[in-house]
Amino acid sequence: MWGILRRSAVDGGGFSASSLRRTRFSLVSARSYAAGSKEMTVRDALNSAIDEEMSADPKVFVMGEEVGQYQGAYKITKGLLEKYGPERVYDTPITEAGFTGIGVGAAYAGLKPVVEFMTFNFSMQAIDHIINSAAKSNYMSAGQINVPIVFRGPNGAAAGVGAQHSQCYAAWYASVPGLKVLAPYSAEDARGLLKAAIRDPDPVVFLENELLYGESFPISEEALDSSFCLPIGKAKAAEKLAEEGISAEVINLRSIRPLDRATINASVRKTSRLVTVEEGFPQHGVCAEICASVVEESFSYLDAPVERIAGADVPMPYAANLERLALPQVEDIVRAAKRACYRSK
Repeated sequence: MWGILRRSAVDGGGFSASSLRRTRFSLVSARSYAAGSKEMTVRDALNSAIDEEMSADPKVFVMGEEVGQYQGAYKITKGLLEKYGPERVYDTPITEAGFTGIGVGAAYAGLKPVVEFMTFNFSMQAIDHIINSAAKSNYMSAGQINVPIVFRGPNGAAAGVGAQHSQCYAAWYASVPGLKVLAPYSAEDARGLLKAAIRDPDPVVFLENELLYGESFPISEEALDSSFCLPIGKAKAAEKLAEEGISAEVINLRSIRPLDRATINASVRKTSRLVTVEEGFPQHGVCAEICASVVEESFSYLDAPVERIAGADVPMPYAANLERLALPQVEDIVRAAKRACYRSK
């Protein structure tokens, strides 16, 4: 997950622990939700998006480990094998390099594969196909070859699964021209962006969060329509928080590549401060790119140095207490926000 926290100081008030806890939730969960009484889990949002796109377009198919008979490791593909049959829901062997290469070849031929990785850590086995075969083909063919393929699955830290199952790959894939990289937060994000990804003529890396699959979010009637999709490359600004003298504007990026630089810089020019948060490694990270964009385009508007919060620059520890220390926490955001507002208490 990525949050960009803008802080503007107003007269009076302090920055209490309770207000900072609520700020933490603003970064992770308190977004500008769609108005409506209905709710949907992220898991159901992803499932319904794939189902509707498969129903609308016979070229769309799903492939990956356990996506059929087992209905997906996280049940994202539940019910699809029964509905569409084994010709469109392929259970593959445990060979990411093999089935990803098959998926890219199918996209070359005009089909629209949705390739599931049980975790994006395993996509490293297939990274040559994703980057050299999928991302670069449109450019190298002078626009003659489109590669309409989606690579999706859980990304980043889960809980107690160790270094080899906890890495965030947003910065890796976002550095590659030819790829689009999306990271949904809410159910509406997940549903609208996955639909957009499947319809897109270019390869899309779709980074999900395992810990959010079972979370429910309000969803609008508009988002429940089968034609609904969200634009790729547009961030979503959340409501401001104004508690105890500090107001915060939170931006849910949603799209990592392309990055919505216009929204980011407009917010900085309004608030004159920037705190960025990501769970990935600090060096060459998504936050580093955001900070560079702000320095290049809005430096004269800043009233304080930019603040970056990221995961620790170490492989993810297995022990729960060390895992917590390796990920951004509330107290990290507290310290950064105070520094950005020149406050010590």
